[in-house]
Amino acid sequence: MSENKRVAAPKAQNDLFRKITQGPGLVSVLGVIVALVIGGLLIAVTDRRVIETAGYFFARPGDFLSAVWKAGTQSYVALFNGSIYNSAQGFSPFLETLTVSTPLICAGLGVALAFRAGLFNIGAQGQIIIGATMAGYVGFAWNLPIVLHLLLVIVFGLIGGALWGGLVGLLKARTGAHEVILTIMFNYVALYLLDFLMNTEMFRRPGSTNPISPVLGSSAVFPSLPGSRLHLGFVMAIALTIFVAWLLKRSTLGFELRAVGHNPAAAQTAGVNVARATILAMAIAGALAGAAGVAQVAGTEKVLTAGIAGSLGFDAITVALLGRSTPWGTFFAGLLFGAFRAGAVNMQISTGTPIDIVLVVQSLIVLFIAAPPLVKAIFGLNKKKRKTRSATTMAGA
Repeated sequence: MSENKRVAAPKAQNDLFRKITQGPGLVSVLGVIVALVIGGLLIAVTDRRVIETAGYFFARPGDFLSAVWKAGTQSYVALFNGSIYNSAQGFSPFLETLTVSTPLICAGLGVALAFRAGLFNIGAQGQIIIGATMAGYVGFAWNLPIVLHLLLVIVFGLIGGALWGGLVGLLKARTGAHEVILTIMFNYVALYLLDFLMNTEMFRRPGSTNPISPVLGSSAVFPSLPGSRLHLGFVMAIALTIFVAWLLKRSTLGFELRAVGHNPAAAQTAGVNVARATILAMAIAGALAGAAGVAQVAGTEKVLTAGIAGSLGFDAITVALLGRSTPWGTFFAGLLFGAFRAGAVNMQISTGTPIDIVLVVQSLIVLFIAAPPLVKAIFGLNKKKRKTRSATTMAGA
């Protein structure tokens, strides 16, 4: 009996070690580290001092290595100073990171929720646009009491995104059309619809020939933290993250969505209405993306423009992938990408490093996150796994 306990103890320790070293969380962190290292090398390759010292590398290799280290570290220090903290501004850059992260988190949740239901929601861009359009119109065209006005701005933004996503779910459920094609086409429809509306008298600012709306009323915008652009929309992003986590883990609908995502045929056999789940998944995903539109128009911009969505919808796909389609993973991935976007400008100003290098690092992060075996191979985790199995087998023998 005691011998069995001695064997079970190492086995439990080995299982714990394997969970830590092979878990998706650690692999994601390691993938980010590898991407940052490669990004630093790319920065160094284009640095003038590095190029100069490379000319006499064999004579004084220390100069070259020092220049490589300095080019990479200075750029990342500037990125940190522009996104988290610097001595001149304190933690003000971090508040800007939270501001930039807000729509990324909301839209990323919409993409992640659809992924969990087995749907590829490539249409967050269009859902953001429609949500922002409806929220913006309510914000500048209606004159209502302060609390009610902001509440309706949020509600109409969510409804706009839900309708745009729900239409895709309805078409897929009723006709079998693929959601990727539908969402891509709906992106273009939303984009050109907004472009058309911005050139009508109903949406264009009076006396202006530019496609820009009137400024939203003071009662229709999120309150901001004094001295920064951080607004109450970030609290909305946290609330939506909690809601999605509860929906997927604690609710009957969430169980149905996950069941359909794993195996639609088995879910239908078990009594799940797959068509209903598909429609609801896309509608809720669209509402979450619509919340990103609300954060943009009622929080950051306070006006509606044809470029209100920017590239948020496509960045949201990256955020959801990095977060492994989990609510809190998506939340922290949104914060990371928000930090990249907030600090990129300071990095370019301080060191001359092109902003595009941040896009390269983001792409590398997604590459490594999408290929866990590659990350494990780089850090030798697969070997550790094999050794653990061998040790367990010997203990059992």
